[in-house]
Amino acid sequence: MRVYVPLTLPGLAEAYKTGELGTGPLVAYAVTPALREWYLSDDIEELEYAALNRAALASLRLLAADAGAARRRVVVAVDVPDGAAVADPDRGLDPAALGEVRIAGGVALAKAAAVHVDSGDAEADVAAAAEALEAADGGDDDAQFIVDGAEDHELLWYATQEIANLVGLGD
Repeated sequence: MRVYVPLTLPGLAEAYKTGELGTGPLVAYAVTPALREWYLSDDIEELEYAALNRAALASLRLLAADAGAARRRVVVAVDVPDGAAVADPDRGLDPAALGEVRIAGGVALAKAAAVHVDSGDAEADVAAAAEALEAADGGDDDAQFIVDGAEDHELLWYATQEIANLVGLGD
């Protein structure tokens, strides 16, 4: 099963150093029954893109909580065994939890299929979105517009071999 783990660049650097995406439980995003129902699509690529975008929003929330992190959203695509990622049945139709799954233990970074990261030119919009997130959650339409501005930036795809360079630990 493909899951999308939201991180920040410092979180990715830590995962690179330790070889693990946290010790668990991890929050990630995947194509869940609720996500399928919400997006009304049978196209797996569209559904995986929706799960990736849910993880990108979760990465934005991590950035809002870490003022020192570079203002670039980070999502690691990881393959885990079926059944390792479990959706909370009590939050299945909660729009804030669409696609959300929990993984009980840590996940080896070696299981990563790819890393998705904002380009440098997205940083200003991502910074503004991180700043506006709390107001957007409170129903402020102007703040939501700012948050949506970050979503206009597509995350770039990187091979796992490029992680060292992404986090400044490469040659």
